[in-house]
Amino acid sequence: MPIDIDSDTMRNLLMHEARVHATPVRELRDLGDAILLHDSKDPEPFWNRLAAIRWPAEPDAFDRRLTEIIVLFATFARQPHIWPSPVHDTPRDLVARLTANGFRDMGAGTVMALADPSAVGRPGEPTLPPGVTLECAAGLNGPPADELSRAIVEVLANAFDVVAEREPGVAAETLVSLRHPWFTHYLVRFEGQPAAVARRATFDNLTYLSSIGTASWARGRGFGRIVTAAAVRDALSAGSEWTYLGVFADNDVAIRLYESIGFERIGDAGPDLLLV
Repeated sequence: MPIDIDSDTMRNLLMHEARVHATPVRELRDLGDAILLHDSKDPEPFWNRLAAIRWPAEPDAFDRRLTEIIVLFATFARQPHIWPSPVHDTPRDLVARLTANGFRDMGAGTVMALADPSAVGRPGEPTLPPGVTLECAAGLNGPPADELSRAIVEVLANAFDVVAEREPGVAAETLVSLRHPWFTHYLVRFEGQPAAVARRATFDNLTYLSSIGTASWARGRGFGRIVTAAAVRDALSAGSEWTYLGVFADNDVAIRLYESIGFERIGDAGPDLLLV
């Protein structure tokens, strides 16, 4: 059953996630009636988006605000991109209005939050299968950070089919987050080979999990569960009020994994709307 939270709590989670993604060089703006994330160098829509919409329902006022937002994206030379949360955003028919104005769904996503902490097990060192090691790293610099970053990027590139020209950006972001106090990276190796990864960002009493992936050759062995559960246990130890993540709504394998360690959906899946 989906978790029922109010609009203010959802906005806090979306702001927290945007702050994670803004680190270190992206711009984050709280527009009051929306949250804007913008990357001045990378046109990838994921890094250029609007969320937590609180726009007027009156048609003329809505149309004026939408026009202002489209112009704002044009000043950045970016495609207007909106992440609606159907249960929490206003007006309630926001998705229908945006679709009528030329926005198209690029793939629905859902936010999941930890609802049953007992499902992940007690804090402490987990029992690992033979040949499996688990590394947790934060605040690294120098050669140790470089070495771990290469292993993490190897898994991410394989797990998410990252094209070669985007790998340097993934590597740079990984290095930055390895050094930043908000982040902890988790890496499972099988017989020494990097197999699965996850990243935890904990601050302001909230934890956001991301970059959870398993190399294609290592799938079906429970490695994704190991890294995710380790990150969740550390989030609980840190006293996070909410531990949450985002997942594509059609990724049934990942959703079942997260549900097995105590996560539930927040509200309904939301479309990823891009003006085309």
